[in-house]
Amino acid sequence: MFVLFEFHLREGIPWGSMKMKTLDNYVKSIKTTFYINRYQTLKKETLLATISCLKTLTFVYNYNIRIMTHTYQITGMTCGSCEKKVKSAILSLSNVTEVDVSKDTNSATITMDKHIVLSDFQKVLDVKYEISNIVHKEEIEVSKSWFTTYKPVLILFFYIFSITIFIELAAGNLDISRWMRHFMSGFFLTFSFFKMLNLKGFKDSYSMYDIIARKFPSWGYIYAFTELILGIAYLLNFNPIITNSVTLVVMSVSIIGVLQTVLNKRTIKCACLGDVFNLPMSTVTIIEDGLMIMMSLGMLIMALN
Repeated sequence: MFVLFEFHLREGIPWGSMKMKTLDNYVKSIKTTFYINRYQTLKKETLLATISCLKTLTFVYNYNIRIMTHTYQITGMTCGSCEKKVKSAILSLSNVTEVDVSKDTNSATITMDKHIVLSDFQKVLDVKYEISNIVHKEEIEVSKSWFTTYKPVLILFFYIFSITIFIELAAGNLDISRWMRHFMSGFFLTFSFFKMLNLKGFKDSYSMYDIIARKFPSWGYIYAFTELILGIAYLLNFNPIITNSVTLVVMSVSIIGVLQTVLNKRTIKCACLGDVFNLPMSTVTIIEDGLMIMMSLGMLIMALN
């Protein structure tokens, strides 16, 4: 039996499809790779539930954000550093959600929730850069409700929560510690999956607000794989003290940049779902990171007792 992941997380075109090994071979390879005498091997039922979670998530949602896109000419850019400076300056404006800057074409394609006048762009740019109109392509401009904006995150949490509860019901009893472990596993595996779809896009978005990635952009790559490893560690119940300690540290550092962005009222793209969805940074991101911090802290305390 093949598990087929087909996803149409699109901006006009499908991303593609992916086939995995047969379930039995996949379970066998997981056992071979991660088997440790002092720990139980991974149960097929738990793996199946996790794969089903990811499969459902990729099938369930076909998301297109409606935006206004403007293209401008920008003169004065001579190198890659200029592109980064211009992009960072424009993203600092409220209502700007995404910027694509090119020194080769001397242009910037800007997406925004609300029209911004040209003079506002010029104010945030260095004096050596000059911005002017090329094309104003207003695709669709609509006001979006809170639910519409954060629909992808809400659906993800609903599916992860529901499937982990079903695992507990199938086990015959509700074990809070086991449920939290499965929830954390589902969270990290799913969110890392979306980051892996476009690692460079995630890295660029993450470096706009994370305190480490701002200084060391490659941290974005490391962070994505850290989430993947943590998801596998929770699934295998590998050394709860180490796993929860790493989670506590990583998520605590991550939330600092989120808090700074929200408190400073900067309107930038949240990188929690990689580069697939165009989600604004907000209190929802704080709650998401805060929940992971509290759950890892709780599980760490239980592991130490």
